[in-house]
Amino acid sequence: MTKMLRTRLLVVVLFLGAVGACAAGIWRYAHVEALAQIEKQGRADLALASDRFTGELRRFRELAVLMAEHPVFDDLTAEDGVARADWVLQDAADKSGALALFYTDTAGTVLARAGNVTLRPAGSRYFRRAMRGALGTFYGRLGPDGVRVYAFAAPAFGPDGVKGSVIALVDMAEVEWDWIGGQPPVFFTDADGRIFLSNRKEILGWQPRENGEAPAPPIEPAPDFSAVWRSGYEIWRLDWGDYLPRAALHLAKAEPVIGMTGHALVDTAPARRIAWLQTSVFTVICLSFGVVLLLLGERRRTLARANAQLETRVSERTAELSEANIALRREVQERQEAEAALKRAQDELVQAGKLSALGQMSAGISHELNQPLMAIQQFADNGGSFLAKGRTDAAGENLNRISQLAARAARIIKNLRAFARNESEPMGKVDLVQVIETAVELTDARLRKDEVTLGWQAPAQPVYALGGEVRLVQVFVNLINNAADAMSGQAEMRISIAIDAGPPLAVTVRDIGPGISAPDKMFEPFYTTKAVGSDDGMGLGLSISYGLVQSFGGNIRGTNAPGGGAVMTVELERWQEEAAA
Repeated sequence: MTKMLRTRLLVVVLFLGAVGACAAGIWRYAHVEALAQIEKQGRADLALASDRFTGELRRFRELAVLMAEHPVFDDLTAEDGVARADWVLQDAADKSGALALFYTDTAGTVLARAGNVTLRPAGSRYFRRAMRGALGTFYGRLGPDGVRVYAFAAPAFGPDGVKGSVIALVDMAEVEWDWIGGQPPVFFTDADGRIFLSNRKEILGWQPRENGEAPAPPIEPAPDFSAVWRSGYEIWRLDWGDYLPRAALHLAKAEPVIGMTGHALVDTAPARRIAWLQTSVFTVICLSFGVVLLLLGERRRTLARANAQLETRVSERTAELSEANIALRREVQERQEAEAALKRAQDELVQAGKLSALGQMSAGISHELNQPLMAIQQFADNGGSFLAKGRTDAAGENLNRISQLAARAARIIKNLRAFARNESEPMGKVDLVQVIETAVELTDARLRKDEVTLGWQAPAQPVYALGGEVRLVQVFVNLINNAADAMSGQAEMRISIAIDAGPPLAVTVRDIGPGISAPDKMFEPFYTTKAVGSDDGMGLGLSISYGLVQSFGGNIRGTNAPGGGAVMTVELERWQEEAAA
């Protein structure tokens, strides 16, 4: 293990130790703060339960005080005095919900009653207190069933002082009925620490003792539990059933009004969750920050090593780059020269295409020129004869015919010279109708020789496109010748040319031949369907035409016609005056 690696491990261990110590402190602080919050809520709930309990008992205390002043007890010696007193007490018990009501004399003898409960108050502390003119209270268990009761003894006054008492018994089960199961668990213990009243019925009668300390018999002991103090808060850990918390904050409050002590067990799980949540967030943040620092440090060290290596390589590569730069400049110059050579080759290829087309049309063109020349000779001889005979009008007519034939020969030669010129004309305004007329005239001799019917009807108005006149003528000459070649050997041969004003502006050349066998290859250089060794060309016509149309910003495509044959479509940009400006 290297020294650097040991140093890194030591730093990581120290960092984790510091994070663990801080996390423990944060957990303790967050737990104490959360306990303080639940203590406030628990004391509020305990006070509310105490007020509710004392409020329920207050009704029966007031019942006892009010019934002590009832006039029915003034004449119990009458014939029906006791019966009427019993009826009044029973009516009050039924309406108030009291367990029993009693009227006694000063000796503690029960003179009137309501309820099936046996009571002997004589000598009891609460009865003696009532005989002294004060309100006496008592709580405990009565009878063999151990019914939990709370008793109020109110003095009944006569002309000579206290003449008796009214005792009201309250059944605690009825008082706690409507708050069984409430939160948090609340219970009230008597002077012996025995649970007398609670919203959890399963713990009634228990006497909680820490660490299983046994109570005096016959009181039922509570199951074992332990109590710990944490930052001034008493935490009980107990297993008292599913309806009580496993760990609870124990709160106690003396209730001198009823002579009991109120207790609340507030679940500490929310406090633990809050503490763990805050600790987890802190730990995740610290660990993430540590990981980021570790990665940044490692990245910095890696960059430092890479920088040192890079500086070494830069010095080594500088010489190589200098040599490569020189070689690159040489290669750029060679590429420029190659591009210039390619441009010249392309121009020569276009010119070769023209000359190839001229070679194919040479026989027909020779025939076209030979006819007017022979006719000129014949008309000249005839004109001389007519002049010798003095027929000047006939001689003049022959001279006119000679002039027309010479103009025709001159037009053919002009078109041939223009077509054969090796020039790179700029794009401009081109009359598409005149271009097609020139192409038709150049191919007319070949078509008539091969007995090909040409269908072409020139529009009445010129149609202007953007392009080069001479090169467009070459395109349509190539398309017409290819169409004628495709139909070679057929009984019927027909070519149709049409202009579609669009948009887009398009010219279609259609034949009735066998169609296109491979549309995706037809514009590739040297691709041809002609027989090997034939003198009908090398398969460059369509490739040249494709390049020329593309250079004008147009498009050329070939498809098979529905009724048979091929359709070549040339799309061109229409000439716009504003574009010219």
